[in-house]
Order: sequence, then structure tokens, then C-alpha cells
Amino acid sequence: MDNNTFRHARFQLVAIKRSQWPGGSHAEIAFAGRSNVGKSSAINAMTGQQNLARTSKTPGRTQQIVFFKLPEDRYLVDLPGYGYAKAPIGLRQEWEKFITDYLYNRASLKVLCIPMDIRHPLTPLDLNMLDFCQDIGLHAHILLTKADKFKPGRAKSLYQQVSRELAEQPMTSVQLFSAKTGVGVEQARLILRDFLTGNNR
Repeated sequence: MDNNTFRHARFQLVAIKRSQWPGGSHAEIAFAGRSNVGKSSAINAMTGQQNLARTSKTPGRTQQIVFFKLPEDRYLVDLPGYGYAKAPIGLRQEWEKFITDYLYNRASLKVLCIPMDIRHPLTPLDLNMLDFCQDIGLHAHILLTKADKFKPGRAKSLYQQVSRELAEQPMTSVQLFSAKTGVGVEQARLILRDFLTGNNR
């Protein structure tokens, strides 16, 4: 796989239950994050496609897993945003069951990419997701999105702070990212590509 792997992403299908997941996947990466942290923008920036991942007008309410096909029978997967405060509790519980099923039972999943707004990283919901990844042995790669909101020195300082807080989680990595300025986009492509090819496992 070359550096343009993610630029070849194409919409494949939307799944609302396990039986709809595509079969035969060699490897895939999934994106999950709190609502409004820039998840869709991160996916669009990485793929170089402005409207591949669409931003919902009601974040967190969509109970769908979107599969985008990559070369060599691999996938990029967009999971519903979590932590939308206005979502009814029943809907949030359904989200938990829906996503837990995917994370536990999708054997081809190699890494969970978690965008976090650099201004509000490591919220309790984020930490719960990281703990869950640790429990099931799944690597988590954090994108500190909207890094352009700070000057480079301040952004680097916040990155170092988050890195220190995650120092005891060996299956977690973190980087700066800005869909607006392109900071970290190529780095994310290279890191996630290595998970798809097995170089990070």
C-alpha cells in the first residue's frame, strides 16, 4: 500500500446490524469520537475528499456504521459520534451496545482512531473508550484535532501534556492534527497505513 491509500477511499455501505458488515476484509481502521470534535473533517482531510464523511445536523443521533472501501480489500470505518448530551438515554444505550458489538467482534479491526478536540481532550467519555480499547487489546490512536486554534508552541505543550497522561497506556498513541491547516494529516496517514499493512502489530 502506498501513501495515497486513503485517497482511494470510496463509499461502500451503511450498516445498522452485524449481518450487514462487509465480509472478507483483510484489515480496517475505525474512527470514533465525541460529537463535534471534527471526526468527519479528519476523515475528509485524510482521504483528500471534501464530502466523503458527512457531518450530521444532529450529532450523535445516527445509529449507523459507514464503511468506506480502500484498496486491497481494506476498509476505513466511520462510527457514530458518542457523548451527545441531548440524545435520549435509551438511544445512548443502544449506541453502546451497537458499537461494543462492532469493537468486540470485528476481527479485521486493527486500530481505533479517536479524534479529540485539543481544547477539551481526555474527557471521562474519552477515557472510558481508551480503557475499553485496553481491555480488549485494541490500539487507540488519538488525533488532537483543531490544533490550529493555538500557536504551535502552545499546541505542542498540550500534546506533551496529553502524552504524559497516557504514558502508562502502551497501546495508545497521540498526535497533533488540523484538518484546516493540514498539520498532522500526512503523519496520520502513515501511522494508520502501517496498521492496515501489519507493520504496527
